[in-house]
Amino acid sequence: MDYKFINTEYLDSVSGGDHEIINEIVSMFMEQVVEMYNEMRTLLADKNYSSLGMLAHKAKSSVAIMGMNDLAEMLKTFELEAREGKNSELYESYVSRFSDDTEAAVKELDDLVNNR
Repeated sequence: MDYKFINTEYLDSVSGGDHEIINEIVSMFMEQVVEMYNEMRTLLADKNYSSLGMLAHKAKSSVAIMGMNDLAEMLKTFELEAREGKNSELYESYVSRFSDDTEAAVKELDDLVNNR
């Protein structure tokens, strides 16, 4: 499989190439992104932009460890804008991109774990 969302070299360097550690990191990531997405949807609906910005910060760290630098950059922008309540018309698209990219990453990670 050609990995477009995750960076396997970065993941290997973070884990020291230990497959057990990779499996643990992947499992935690898979659980976290679903929870984060659901929380993002709730905070967005409630227009709780300050908390949404803090969650984007947390999400940024999670995707960065998978080597998802483009998504991490978008989340940094999202974090700063949401904390200041700026450009709120873009938040829906940020949340959708988070969902789409992490869903694709989860498929790649599943392949990585099952085919190494």
